[in-house]
Amino acid sequence: MTLMKKIVRRSLGLMLAAGVAAAVLPFGRDTAQAATPDEIKTRGKLLVGVLTDYPPFGGTDASQKPAGYDADVAALMAKAMGVQLELVPVTGPNRIPYLLTNKIDVLIATFGITAERSKQVLFSNPYSSLTIYVLAPKSVAVKKPEDLKDVTIGVARASTQDTAISAIAPSGTAIKRFDDDATALQALISGQVAAMGASNTILAQLNKDYPQMNIEPKLTLKEQANGMAFRKADTALTEWSNKFIAEVAGNGQLSEINKRWFGIPLSQLPPMPSF
Repeated sequence: MTLMKKIVRRSLGLMLAAGVAAAVLPFGRDTAQAATPDEIKTRGKLLVGVLTDYPPFGGTDASQKPAGYDADVAALMAKAMGVQLELVPVTGPNRIPYLLTNKIDVLIATFGITAERSKQVLFSNPYSSLTIYVLAPKSVAVKKPEDLKDVTIGVARASTQDTAISAIAPSGTAIKRFDDDATALQALISGQVAAMGASNTILAQLNKDYPQMNIEPKLTLKEQANGMAFRKADTALTEWSNKFIAEVAGNGQLSEINKRWFGIPLSQLPPMPSF
């Protein structure tokens, strides 16, 4: 092998490792071609990118196949289109590259709608939200921020919930800060703290593993709107998906999925963020 061939091969390997090669090596359809509902129906298959490392939004089942809230939404979407569903595992870093290089038709991957991301993709209206709560057993009397002064609250240090609780808690509230959510969770389970700032993913874990604790949301601190993501050219598919989301939110199917994975009905979906 000549030196030049070695250099080219090595450069290509580095590009692949960085996830850049996909941008110059299109997968499947021509990258300029938009995915439309009619095209997907003709093909007979919907390709959906989902996370598998963020349960219960995106995890795996006993057979190590994708499972969770997002996978269930994808299944409803494929059914509404009348096509088969293929779930494609993605990760946080490669979600957008997989979409932009046509490995998938849509991302349904706990993808927060942000101004920065909207420069690269089209977002649907929110279909789920990542909610940050003050969680505590049903027996703990917390109904308003002023009640926090009577309880000890555990949070992950410098987290979203730490910031949110610090902003509303009365002066003198006992806030114990831990290195991560797992340690704060253990403090709640062991009784070191009476309440905890955490997301609905932690709530689902607690209700599944420790139902006897009767943990419930006491205060809602923050909501992150999650949207499906599409290529910029896929306007028709985005419009179809917005109608689909409105339908399954209105007929209770999204709420049933939320109860299945989080143990509570779906609260009102957050509005589409404005940038």
